[in-house]
Amino acid sequence: MSRTERTEHLRIEGVPMVATLVRGGDIGLLALHGANEGGTAELAGIVAGRCGATSLVLTQPGTRRPVHIPSARMAVDHCALLGEFLSAVSLTVSLHGHMRPDAARTVYLGGGNREAALVLAQEFDACAPGFRAVTDVAAIPPALRGLHPRNPVNMTRRGGVQVELPLAARTADPVKRHGVPDRPPQPVIDALVAGVARLSASPDTQGTRTSTQEPL
Repeated sequence: MSRTERTEHLRIEGVPMVATLVRGGDIGLLALHGANEGGTAELAGIVAGRCGATSLVLTQPGTRRPVHIPSARMAVDHCALLGEFLSAVSLTVSLHGHMRPDAARTVYLGGGNREAALVLAQEFDACAPGFRAVTDVAAIPPALRGLHPRNPVNMTRRGGVQVELPLAARTADPVKRHGVPDRPPQPVIDALVAGVARLSASPDTQGTRTSTQEPL
């Protein structure tokens, strides 16, 4: 399938951003915080390119101190390309980063589609065993669960999975250099590629539509 790229300049809560949409297949890779959750933008592009999937990345170019806006407030009415993304894909894999010192090797798999979360967990266990994949919602910190109904991860037909990655799962670079792209670890790339491939081949993975009024 051919993949086409388009960009949109926008403001959300006064913060200037650039959205980049690459149209591809039925699964969508989303990086809402590509500017301040290092490695998520790179992972979205790499995984979508390897799988022929669709990707949407939001960044804040030229900003040394990016602003973090909770996902549930980055709604469709702010960004036309986000609306197009949500209409074009059936299931979203939304990539985020956490900095929890007590969970430096833990990947939290939230979002409303719990079946899809289990699929990704299996691929992390197989391809990236150096990281612990957690799917039990009760064991995921509330702010990382990704269950808010306005969170874009839950707004496609099959819902989606919010993948909260520790720093070690997002970049192989020990020190962040401004303007230099992060280099995600190969095992994490392999796990996400394998998981997205399985989800693409499993259109019956519908999810549970769990939702709460949590911040993300």
